[in-house]
Amino acid sequence: MDKVTVKPSRLKGSVRVPSSKSISHRAVICAGLSQGTSRIGNINFSQDIDATIDAMKSLGVKAVKGQLTVEITGSGKPDVINGDIDCFESGSTLRFLIPVAALTGKKVVFSGRGELVNRPLGPYYSIFDEKGIGYSAVDGKLPLTIEGKLTPGEYRLRGDVSSQFISGLLFALPLLEGDSRIVITSELESKGYVDLTVDMLKRFSVDVDNLGYREFRIKGNQSYKAMDCSVEGDFSQAAFWLVAGTLGADIECLGLNLDSLQGDRAIMEIIENMGGTILASGDSVRALPSATKGITFDASECPDLVPVVTVLASLSEGTTRIINASRLRIKECDRLKAICTELNKIGADIEEMEDGLVIRGKEQLKGGTARSWGDHRIAMSLAVASTRCSGPLVIEDSSSVRKSYPEFWNHFKMLGGMLDERNMGQES
Repeated sequence: MDKVTVKPSRLKGSVRVPSSKSISHRAVICAGLSQGTSRIGNINFSQDIDATIDAMKSLGVKAVKGQLTVEITGSGKPDVINGDIDCFESGSTLRFLIPVAALTGKKVVFSGRGELVNRPLGPYYSIFDEKGIGYSAVDGKLPLTIEGKLTPGEYRLRGDVSSQFISGLLFALPLLEGDSRIVITSELESKGYVDLTVDMLKRFSVDVDNLGYREFRIKGNQSYKAMDCSVEGDFSQAAFWLVAGTLGADIECLGLNLDSLQGDRAIMEIIENMGGTILASGDSVRALPSATKGITFDASECPDLVPVVTVLASLSEGTTRIINASRLRIKECDRLKAICTELNKIGADIEEMEDGLVIRGKEQLKGGTARSWGDHRIAMSLAVASTRCSGPLVIEDSSSVRKSYPEFWNHFKMLGGMLDERNMGQES
């Protein structure tokens, strides 16, 4: 198992954050469903984004990657060139593209690695049963074989499992010959992710009517139109540096869109609510070192922020309560258990609840050994925690950052982080 040893040091400086992974997935899919060639700029090729590009190639799309660009040529509708689609560990790739593949009516087998094999797909199975689409999976797990054609009509989905199921249908339904609607049968969580999908569809000339997040109406016979776009910076990745700046010595994140639809832009408000200082201007967001206090944080709209907010709470005065976070138990790992377990190992005081965490803040953590559970967000959160440890912190399975942020350890060093290079392996 790869690992890295981090010596405590306050981080400082400027960093250009990677492009939004959420937006990149959506841009690649919309471009691939378009007739003609689209050029996507400012795109960082993490394992997850590569998984979506490769999956779209299996569905008949041509893709040519540059350094920070990809040219994607589609024929307007997917076609199965390779019926075996490996989603690696990317939940977005899997859930977004199952309905897209079902547009073809051909046999497609979806596989994956790590915890993706166990990620729930029940909402799609219910739809397949109702619509008569053939599928098979052992105990509901990957590999999943689908063979049947998506048809227009009504689709009913819960809104509190994952917004990815809704987005997956939104990509596919406009290409059907008849009109469709998606009815949300419970409160929709992570609305921001659905907003990102609807916005990207609109950029590629596909219209969706959003009726108060209770129902989405989609006209059939629409066409995606090829276009060029550039991907904005990722607030979920910036969150690690903004928390590190709050705990450390001033960090500026560049390349962000202050008017972004990304739900994780809430990190600025969360830090400010905890007493931190955030300065935002142009494409820059800067976090100044601050003494922070505990709050109650409702994670329903931005669950990906929970691990790094837990780090900040662990080093803030008083008690923080994280609520409405039960969906974190079905991510790359059980993130509630993982961050609680690993931070407690190194001196934090965190209590795990069924749908959240109770965190009693301390002045300092002690260091030691912790592991990422193979989860990129846990690894990066532990790296931020190391900056306020009294001794070195060994982070096991540190290369998991490649899933979303391959340059993370290089940027960590650039900002003044002290790593034991002998343990680095191939993490960076």
